[in-house]
Amino acid sequence: MWKKTVSALAVGTAALFIFSSEGHAENDSTQELQHKLTGLKSMNLPDRLARFVHSSDREFTYPEDGVKGIYVTGNSAGGERFNSLVNFLDETELNSMVIDIKEDNGYLTYRPDEDSPFYDIAQNYIGDPEQMFDVLEEHNIYPIARIVVFKDSVLAEKRPDLSFQENGEVWKNGRNEAFVNPFLEEVWEYNLDIAEEAAKMGFQEIQFDYVRFPEGFENRDEDLEYDVGKYEGGDGDNIHRRVNAVNDFVAYAKENLEAYDVDVSVDVFGYAATVEYAPGIGQSFLGISDNVDVISSMIYPSHWTSYFGIDKPDLHPYEITKEYAKVENELLSELEDGPVSRPWIQDFTASYLPDGDWQPYGKEQVEDQIRGLKEEGITEFLLWDAGNSYTEGVNYSP
Repeated sequence: MWKKTVSALAVGTAALFIFSSEGHAENDSTQELQHKLTGLKSMNLPDRLARFVHSSDREFTYPEDGVKGIYVTGNSAGGERFNSLVNFLDETELNSMVIDIKEDNGYLTYRPDEDSPFYDIAQNYIGDPEQMFDVLEEHNIYPIARIVVFKDSVLAEKRPDLSFQENGEVWKNGRNEAFVNPFLEEVWEYNLDIAEEAAKMGFQEIQFDYVRFPEGFENRDEDLEYDVGKYEGGDGDNIHRRVNAVNDFVAYAKENLEAYDVDVSVDVFGYAATVEYAPGIGQSFLGISDNVDVISSMIYPSHWTSYFGIDKPDLHPYEITKEYAKVENELLSELEDGPVSRPWIQDFTASYLPDGDWQPYGKEQVEDQIRGLKEEGITEFLLWDAGNSYTEGVNYSP
Protein backbone atom coordinates (compact mmCIF):
# COMPACT_ATOMS: atom_id res chain seq x y z
CA MET A 1 0.00 0.00 0.00
CA TRP A 2 1.17 3.47 -0.75
CA LYS A 3 1.64 4.66 2.80
CA LYS A 4 2.35 8.33 2.58
CA THR A 5 2.95 11.31 0.35
CA VAL A 6 6.61 11.97 -0.09
CA SER A 7 7.75 15.41 0.98
CA ALA A 8 10.90 15.29 -1.05
CA LEU A 9 12.56 18.25 -2.64
CA ALA A 10 11.73 18.34 -6.34
CA VAL A 11 14.96 19.26 -8.06
CA GLY A 12 15.17 19.85 -11.79
CA THR A 13 13.73 17.53 -14.38
CA ALA A 14 13.73 13.76 -14.17
CA ALA A 15 16.95 12.12 -15.29
CA LEU A 16 16.90 9.22 -17.69
CA PHE A 17 18.43 5.98 -16.50
CA ILE A 18 19.09 3.38 -19.18
CA PHE A 19 20.44 -0.12 -18.80
CA SER A 20 21.64 -2.01 -21.86
CA SER A 21 21.88 -5.77 -22.16
CA GLU A 22 22.58 -8.29 -24.87
CA GLY A 23 19.60 -10.13 -26.30
CA HIS A 24 19.35 -13.90 -26.27
CA ALA A 25 17.47 -16.31 -28.48
CA GLU A 26 14.03 -17.21 -27.18
CA ASN A 27 12.85 -20.78 -26.57
CA ASP A 28 9.28 -21.96 -27.18
CA SER A 29 7.65 -23.13 -23.96
CA THR A 30 4.12 -21.76 -24.12
CA GLN A 31 2.32 -24.78 -22.71
CA GLU A 32 4.49 -25.29 -19.62
CA LEU A 33 4.75 -21.59 -18.88
CA GLN A 34 1.00 -21.09 -19.12
CA HIS A 35 0.49 -24.08 -16.84
CA LYS A 36 2.82 -22.46 -14.34
CA LEU A 37 1.07 -19.11 -14.46
CA THR A 38 -2.46 -20.47 -14.16
CA GLY A 39 -1.38 -22.84 -11.42
CA LEU A 40 -0.03 -19.98 -9.35
CA LYS A 41 -3.55 -18.73 -8.70
CA SER A 42 -4.41 -21.87 -6.75
CA MET A 43 -1.34 -21.76 -4.50
CA ASN A 44 -2.15 -21.74 -0.81
CA LEU A 45 -0.59 -18.75 0.92
CA PRO A 46 -0.25 -20.41 4.36
CA ASP A 47 1.91 -23.12 2.78
CA ARG A 48 4.19 -20.47 1.36
CA LEU A 49 4.54 -18.80 4.73
CA ALA A 50 5.77 -21.96 6.43
CA ARG A 51 9.33 -21.40 7.58
CA PHE A 52 11.80 -22.67 4.99
CA VAL A 53 14.87 -24.48 6.29
CA HIS A 54 17.93 -24.81 4.08
CA SER A 55 19.02 -28.41 3.67
CA SER A 56 22.63 -27.46 2.95
CA ASP A 57 25.30 -26.69 5.51
CA ARG A 58 26.39 -23.50 3.75
CA GLU A 59 27.19 -20.54 5.93
CA PHE A 60 27.16 -16.96 4.72
CA THR A 61 27.27 -14.05 7.11
CA TYR A 62 26.43 -10.45 6.39
CA PRO A 63 29.73 -8.59 5.90
CA GLU A 64 30.83 -6.98 9.14
CA ASP A 65 31.70 -3.71 7.41
CA GLY A 66 28.63 -3.79 5.19
CA VAL A 67 28.10 -4.96 1.64
CA LYS A 68 30.57 -3.65 -0.93
CA GLY A 69 29.78 -5.53 -4.09
CA ILE A 70 29.91 -5.88 -7.85
CA TYR A 71 27.37 -6.79 -10.50
CA VAL A 72 27.95 -10.18 -12.19
CA THR A 73 26.08 -11.42 -15.26
CA GLY A 74 25.04 -15.02 -15.67
CA ASN A 75 27.67 -15.39 -18.39
CA SER A 76 30.37 -14.19 -16.02
CA ALA A 77 29.13 -16.26 -13.09
CA GLY A 78 29.18 -19.43 -15.16
CA GLY A 79 32.20 -18.71 -17.31
CA GLU A 80 35.94 -18.20 -17.17
CA ARG A 81 35.56 -14.65 -15.88
CA PHE A 82 34.11 -15.90 -12.61
CA ASN A 83 37.47 -17.00 -11.23
CA SER A 84 39.10 -13.69 -12.11
CA LEU A 85 36.26 -11.81 -10.39
CA VAL A 86 36.66 -13.98 -7.30
CA ASN A 87 40.37 -13.21 -7.28
CA PHE A 88 39.58 -9.53 -7.73
CA LEU A 89 37.40 -9.57 -4.62
CA ASP A 90 40.02 -11.52 -2.68
CA GLU A 91 42.55 -8.78 -3.36
CA THR A 92 40.28 -5.88 -2.38
CA GLU A 93 37.84 -4.82 0.33
CA LEU A 94 34.94 -5.87 -1.89
CA ASN A 95 32.96 -8.73 -0.40
CA SER A 96 29.75 -9.37 -2.34
CA MET A 97 28.38 -10.30 -5.75
CA VAL A 98 25.01 -9.38 -7.22
CA ILE A 99 24.44 -12.24 -9.66
CA ASP A 100 21.83 -12.32 -12.43
CA ILE A 101 19.30 -15.08 -11.82
CA LYS A 102 16.48 -13.67 -13.96
CA GLU A 103 18.09 -11.34 -16.47
CA ASP A 104 16.92 -8.34 -18.46
CA ASN A 105 15.12 -10.30 -21.17
CA GLY A 106 13.30 -12.56 -18.71
CA TYR A 107 15.43 -15.71 -18.97
CA LEU A 108 16.73 -17.64 -16.01
CA THR A 109 20.52 -17.84 -16.07
CA TYR A 110 20.71 -21.42 -14.80
CA ARG A 111 18.94 -24.68 -15.60
CA PRO A 112 16.48 -25.84 -12.93
CA ASP A 113 15.31 -29.46 -12.79
CA GLU A 114 13.61 -30.69 -15.94
CA ASP A 115 10.26 -30.89 -14.18
CA SER A 116 10.44 -27.20 -13.30
CA PRO A 117 7.87 -25.05 -15.13
CA PHE A 118 10.73 -22.59 -15.72
CA TYR A 119 13.00 -25.12 -17.41
CA ASP A 120 12.29 -24.04 -20.98
CA ILE A 121 12.84 -20.33 -20.29
CA ALA A 122 16.24 -21.01 -18.75
CA GLN A 123 19.67 -20.54 -20.26
CA ASN A 124 22.58 -22.66 -19.11
CA TYR A 125 24.92 -19.77 -18.36
CA ILE A 126 25.56 -20.94 -14.81
CA GLY A 127 26.11 -24.58 -15.60
CA ASP A 128 26.81 -25.71 -12.04
CA PRO A 129 25.19 -23.47 -9.41
CA GLU A 130 26.37 -25.74 -6.58
CA GLN A 131 29.97 -25.35 -7.63
CA MET A 132 29.48 -21.59 -7.87
CA PHE A 133 28.18 -21.52 -4.31
CA ASP A 134 31.09 -23.69 -3.18
CA VAL A 135 33.49 -21.05 -4.46
CA LEU A 136 31.50 -18.16 -3.00
CA GLU A 137 31.43 -19.84 0.40
CA GLU A 138 35.12 -20.75 0.30
CA HIS A 139 36.05 -17.14 -0.47
CA ASN A 140 33.54 -15.62 1.95
CA ILE A 141 31.70 -13.75 -0.81
CA TYR A 142 28.18 -12.70 0.09
CA PRO A 143 25.69 -13.83 -2.60
CA ILE A 144 22.82 -11.60 -3.78
CA ALA A 145 20.39 -12.68 -6.51
CA ARG A 146 19.31 -10.05 -9.05
CA ILE A 147 15.84 -10.65 -10.45
CA VAL A 148 14.54 -8.35 -13.18
CA VAL A 149 10.79 -8.12 -12.58
CA PHE A 150 8.57 -6.16 -14.94
CA LYS A 151 10.89 -5.82 -17.94
CA ASP A 152 10.34 -9.27 -19.39
CA SER A 153 10.16 -9.83 -23.14
CA VAL A 154 10.05 -13.61 -22.66
CA LEU A 155 6.89 -13.62 -20.54
CA ALA A 156 5.29 -10.84 -22.57
CA GLU A 157 5.64 -12.84 -25.79
CA LYS A 158 4.36 -16.02 -24.15
CA ARG A 159 1.46 -14.31 -22.44
CA PRO A 160 0.50 -11.08 -24.21
CA ASP A 161 -2.46 -10.77 -21.84
CA LEU A 162 0.01 -10.14 -19.03
CA SER A 163 1.71 -7.37 -21.00
CA PHE A 164 0.81 -4.07 -22.66
CA GLN A 165 -0.57 -4.27 -26.20
CA GLU A 166 -0.90 -1.87 -29.09
CA ASN A 167 -3.14 -2.73 -32.03
CA GLY A 168 -3.29 -6.31 -30.85
CA GLU A 169 0.50 -6.72 -30.65
CA VAL A 170 2.84 -6.70 -27.64
CA TRP A 171 4.06 -3.14 -27.19
CA LYS A 172 7.84 -2.65 -27.09
CA ASN A 173 9.91 0.40 -26.31
CA GLY A 174 12.53 2.00 -28.55
CA ARG A 175 15.07 -0.63 -27.50
CA ASN A 176 12.72 -3.45 -28.57
CA GLU A 177 12.05 -4.42 -24.94
CA ALA A 178 8.66 -5.56 -23.68
CA PHE A 179 7.29 -5.13 -20.18
CA VAL A 180 4.76 -7.15 -18.22
CA ASN A 181 1.97 -5.54 -16.25
CA PRO A 182 2.66 -4.54 -12.61
CA PHE A 183 -1.09 -4.31 -11.97
CA LEU A 184 -1.51 -8.08 -12.27
CA GLU A 185 -0.95 -10.33 -9.26
CA GLU A 186 -0.33 -13.25 -11.60
CA VAL A 187 2.86 -11.48 -12.68
CA TRP A 188 3.78 -10.88 -9.03
CA GLU A 189 3.44 -14.59 -8.27
CA TYR A 190 5.50 -15.57 -11.28
CA ASN A 191 8.46 -13.48 -10.10
CA LEU A 192 8.00 -14.43 -6.47
CA ASP A 193 8.28 -18.12 -7.36
CA ILE A 194 11.61 -17.41 -9.07
CA ALA A 195 12.74 -15.45 -6.02
CA GLU A 196 11.87 -18.37 -3.77
CA GLU A 197 13.95 -20.71 -5.91
CA ALA A 198 16.88 -18.30 -5.63
CA ALA A 199 16.49 -18.30 -1.86
CA LYS A 200 16.48 -22.09 -1.80
CA MET A 201 19.69 -22.10 -3.86
CA GLY A 202 21.46 -20.26 -1.06
CA PHE A 203 21.26 -16.57 -1.96
CA GLN A 204 21.11 -14.42 1.15
CA GLU A 205 19.33 -11.51 -0.47
CA ILE A 206 16.87 -11.08 -3.31
CA GLN A 207 17.40 -7.88 -5.24
CA PHE A 208 14.49 -6.89 -7.47
CA ASP A 209 15.25 -4.65 -10.45
CA TYR A 210 12.93 -2.97 -12.94
CA VAL A 211 10.23 -2.74 -10.29
CA ARG A 212 8.36 -0.20 -12.34
CA PHE A 213 6.33 0.61 -15.40
CA PRO A 214 8.12 1.49 -18.67
CA GLU A 215 9.72 4.91 -18.92
CA GLY A 216 7.31 7.57 -20.14
CA PHE A 217 4.27 5.43 -19.43
CA GLU A 218 2.27 8.54 -18.48
CA ASN A 219 2.36 9.50 -22.17
CA ARG A 220 0.84 6.24 -23.39
CA ASP A 221 -1.16 4.87 -20.48
CA GLU A 222 -4.49 5.66 -22.17
CA ASP A 223 -3.41 4.43 -25.61
CA LEU A 224 -2.12 0.96 -24.75
CA GLU A 225 -4.39 -2.00 -24.03
CA TYR A 226 -3.93 -3.64 -20.62
CA ASP A 227 -5.77 -4.94 -17.58
CA VAL A 228 -5.60 -3.03 -14.29
CA GLY A 229 -6.71 -6.00 -12.19
CA LYS A 230 -7.87 -5.11 -8.68
CA TYR A 231 -6.90 -1.47 -9.28
CA GLU A 232 -9.98 -0.87 -11.42
CA GLY A 233 -12.02 2.05 -10.08
CA GLY A 234 -11.54 3.30 -6.56
CA ASP A 235 -9.93 6.53 -5.48
CA GLY A 236 -6.94 8.10 -7.18
CA ASP A 237 -5.80 8.82 -10.70
CA ASN A 238 -3.70 6.67 -13.01
CA ILE A 239 -0.48 7.95 -11.45
CA HIS A 240 -1.46 6.91 -7.96
CA ARG A 241 -2.73 3.56 -9.18
CA ARG A 242 0.69 2.87 -10.68
CA VAL A 243 2.44 3.91 -7.47
CA ASN A 244 0.07 1.72 -5.45
CA ALA A 245 0.69 -1.30 -7.68
CA VAL A 246 4.48 -1.02 -7.43
CA ASN A 247 4.43 -0.51 -3.67
CA ASP A 248 1.97 -3.35 -3.19
CA PHE A 249 4.18 -5.74 -5.14
CA VAL A 250 7.21 -4.85 -3.01
CA ALA A 251 5.28 -5.26 0.23
CA TYR A 252 3.83 -8.57 -0.96
CA ALA A 253 7.23 -9.91 -1.97
CA LYS A 254 8.80 -8.84 1.33
CA GLU A 255 6.06 -10.51 3.35
CA ASN A 256 6.20 -13.78 1.46
CA LEU A 257 9.99 -14.03 1.40
CA GLU A 258 10.24 -13.67 5.18
CA ALA A 259 9.80 -17.42 5.44
CA TYR A 260 13.11 -17.89 3.62
CA ASP A 261 15.17 -15.72 5.97
CA VAL A 262 16.50 -13.56 3.13
CA ASP A 263 16.80 -9.81 2.86
CA VAL A 264 14.82 -8.04 0.16
CA SER A 265 16.25 -5.12 -1.79
CA VAL A 266 14.94 -3.03 -4.67
CA ASP A 267 16.77 -0.96 -7.28
CA VAL A 268 15.26 2.47 -7.97
CA PHE A 269 16.12 5.38 -10.19
CA GLY A 270 18.16 7.98 -8.36
CA TYR A 271 15.82 10.77 -9.38
CA ALA A 272 12.94 8.99 -7.61
CA ALA A 273 14.32 10.41 -4.36
CA THR A 274 14.17 13.96 -5.69
CA VAL A 275 10.48 14.05 -6.64
CA GLU A 276 7.25 13.29 -4.83
CA TYR A 277 6.89 10.22 -7.02
CA ALA A 278 7.98 9.32 -10.53
CA PRO A 279 4.65 9.70 -12.36
CA GLY A 280 5.18 7.43 -15.35
CA ILE A 281 7.09 4.53 -13.85
CA GLY A 282 5.21 4.41 -10.56
CA GLN A 283 8.19 4.57 -8.21
CA SER A 284 7.77 6.25 -4.84
CA PHE A 285 11.12 6.30 -3.06
CA LEU A 286 9.63 6.29 0.43
CA GLY A 287 6.83 3.91 -0.47
CA ILE A 288 9.33 1.31 -1.68
CA SER A 289 11.87 2.03 1.05
CA ASP A 290 9.25 1.42 3.74
CA ASN A 291 8.85 -2.17 2.53
CA VAL A 292 12.42 -3.40 1.97
CA ASP A 293 15.54 -4.25 3.94
CA VAL A 294 17.84 -2.49 1.47
CA ILE A 295 17.24 0.34 -1.00
CA SER A 296 19.66 0.64 -3.91
CA SER A 297 19.38 3.87 -5.86
CA MET A 298 21.12 3.93 -9.22
CA ILE A 299 23.05 7.20 -8.94
CA TYR A 300 25.60 6.92 -11.74
CA PRO A 301 26.85 10.47 -12.43
CA SER A 302 26.54 9.92 -16.18
CA HIS A 303 22.82 9.26 -15.88
CA TRP A 304 21.84 12.58 -14.34
CA THR A 305 20.84 15.71 -16.17
CA SER A 306 21.76 19.05 -14.60
CA TYR A 307 20.76 18.28 -11.02
CA PHE A 308 21.64 19.89 -7.70
CA GLY A 309 23.02 22.88 -9.57
CA ILE A 310 25.74 20.70 -11.10
CA ASP A 311 26.21 21.06 -14.83
CA LYS A 312 27.61 18.01 -16.66
CA PRO A 313 27.37 15.63 -13.66
CA ASP A 314 29.62 12.95 -15.19
CA LEU A 315 32.52 15.37 -14.73
CA HIS A 316 31.74 15.79 -11.01
CA PRO A 317 31.27 12.33 -9.44
CA TYR A 318 32.08 13.44 -5.90
CA GLU A 319 29.75 16.43 -5.89
CA ILE A 320 26.75 14.73 -7.53
CA THR A 321 27.03 11.70 -5.25
CA LYS A 322 27.36 13.75 -2.10
CA GLU A 323 24.41 15.99 -2.95
CA TYR A 324 22.25 12.99 -3.76
CA ALA A 325 23.17 11.34 -0.45
CA LYS A 326 22.00 14.42 1.45
CA VAL A 327 18.56 14.23 -0.17
CA GLU A 328 18.24 10.49 0.41
CA ASN A 329 19.29 10.74 4.05
CA GLU A 330 16.68 13.41 4.70
CA LEU A 331 13.99 11.22 3.18
CA LEU A 332 14.95 8.04 4.99
CA SER A 333 14.98 9.90 8.30
CA GLU A 334 11.19 10.11 7.94
CA LEU A 335 10.88 6.34 8.30
CA GLU A 336 10.74 4.81 11.76
CA ASP A 337 12.59 1.68 10.66
CA GLY A 338 14.18 2.54 7.34
CA PRO A 339 16.22 0.27 5.08
CA VAL A 340 19.96 0.10 4.62
CA SER A 341 21.08 2.48 1.88
CA ARG A 342 23.29 0.76 -0.66
CA PRO A 343 23.52 2.79 -3.88
CA TRP A 344 24.74 1.61 -7.25
CA ILE A 345 27.74 3.67 -8.37
CA GLN A 346 29.52 4.00 -11.69
CA ASP A 347 32.56 2.00 -12.72
CA PHE A 348 32.23 2.50 -16.48
CA THR A 349 32.98 5.26 -18.95
CA ALA A 350 29.95 6.95 -20.49
CA SER A 351 31.55 7.80 -23.83
CA TYR A 352 28.09 7.80 -25.43
CA LEU A 353 27.48 11.24 -23.89
CA PRO A 354 28.18 14.35 -26.00
CA ASP A 355 31.81 15.42 -26.22
CA GLY A 356 32.74 17.54 -23.26
CA ASP A 357 30.08 15.98 -21.04
CA TRP A 358 31.96 12.81 -20.08
CA GLN A 359 35.34 11.67 -18.84
CA PRO A 360 37.10 8.32 -18.56
CA TYR A 361 36.17 6.62 -15.30
CA GLY A 362 38.90 4.97 -13.28
CA LYS A 363 40.40 4.90 -9.81
CA GLU A 364 39.87 8.59 -9.01
CA GLN A 365 36.26 8.73 -10.18
CA VAL A 366 35.21 5.56 -8.36
CA GLU A 367 36.88 6.73 -5.15
CA ASP A 368 35.22 10.13 -5.49
CA GLN A 369 31.78 8.53 -5.45
CA ILE A 370 32.59 6.34 -2.47
CA ARG A 371 33.98 9.34 -0.60
CA GLY A 372 30.86 11.38 -1.35
CA LEU A 373 28.69 8.65 0.12
CA LYS A 374 30.94 8.01 3.10
CA GLU A 375 31.00 11.67 4.12
CA GLU A 376 27.20 11.50 4.37
CA GLY A 377 27.26 8.30 6.42
CA ILE A 378 26.54 5.80 3.63
CA THR A 379 29.14 3.03 3.73
CA GLU A 380 27.58 0.33 1.55
CA PHE A 381 27.66 0.44 -2.25
CA LEU A 382 27.53 -1.64 -5.41
CA LEU A 383 29.66 -1.18 -8.53
CA TRP A 384 28.01 -1.38 -11.94
CA ASP A 385 29.73 -2.24 -15.17
CA ALA A 386 27.62 -4.11 -17.72
CA GLY A 387 30.68 -6.02 -18.94
CA ASN A 388 31.88 -6.83 -15.40
CA SER A 389 35.28 -5.24 -16.00
CA TYR A 390 36.10 -3.34 -12.83
CA THR A 391 38.82 -0.80 -12.12
CA GLU A 392 42.00 -2.10 -10.51
CA GLY A 393 43.75 -0.41 -7.61
CA VAL A 394 40.75 1.39 -6.13
CA ASN A 395 40.79 2.29 -2.46
CA TYR A 396 37.29 1.26 -1.35
CA SER A 397 37.65 3.07 1.99
CA PRO A 398 38.90 6.49 0.85
